Amino acid sequence: MKKIALFAIIALTASCITATAQNKKGMKKVLFVLTSHSELGNTGEKTGFWIEEFAAPYYELADKGVIIDIASPLGGQPPIDPKSSDPSSATEDTKRFDKDTELQAKLSKTHKLADVKQADYDAVFYPGGHGPLWDLATDSTSSALIESFYTNNKPVAFVCHSPAVLKNVKVNGEFLVKGKKVTGFSNTEEEAVGLTNVVPFLLEDALQANGATYSKIGDWQPYAVEDGLLITGQNPASSKLVAEKLLNQLNSKK
Repeated sequence: MKKIALFAIIALTASCITATAQNKKGMKKVLFVLTSHSELGNTGEKTGFWIEEFAAPYYELADKGVIIDIASPLGGQPPIDPKSSDPSSATEDTKRFDKDTELQAKLSKTHKLADVKQADYDAVFYPGGHGPLWDLATDSTSSALIESFYTNNKPVAFVCHSPAVLKNVKVNGEFLVKGKKVTGFSNTEEEAVGLTNVVPFLLEDALQANGATYSKIGDWQPYAVEDGLLITGQNPASSKLVAEKLLNQLNSKK
């Protein structure tokens, strides 16, 4: 009787392991790409990525069972914009992040962007912050990665300043955003934070210069635009909305 019980336990354990492996195999996997740039132009101040734009989409996807890896141009700990840590910028997601030692440890060990492969993921997501305007906007590795995701019929998502990384991305010789409906951090929002003359270029202008059909709503209001595989959000408040649209696309792909 004891042997029968033992065999039953072994069989059940093996079955659970197999089921877990099958479930994990069927789970969606998304790559998050963060900036490695920390200097806010020549102001002497620091910048980086904006916590809300990382935390809100991360939890929105991870809580639904999506596996997430994080990469940055230099690898390791990406810089956090200190203003995004200010209590005035706090949201439920940033408060959760502040207590999430596991995610903070994961964040401190991001993969080098050059080491990741499009084939390993179902989509890519770029959180914003001012940092991407200086490094990822001109990073050829990033541009090639986005092109690879897009041409392999995989969603590419961006929020706030991160649509800036599309500045040099081309598909079949044309800018990816040409003729596409997009949004991103607006000129009026840049003016409101007093950085119009600090940033290397204005995102709204750059998108339009590359042929995009840019739209926006009121400053700081949640707004996201979806045009096929391309998903963009206007500002930090749009982060979760972008993630929701990305999740819908992932769930629609079998």
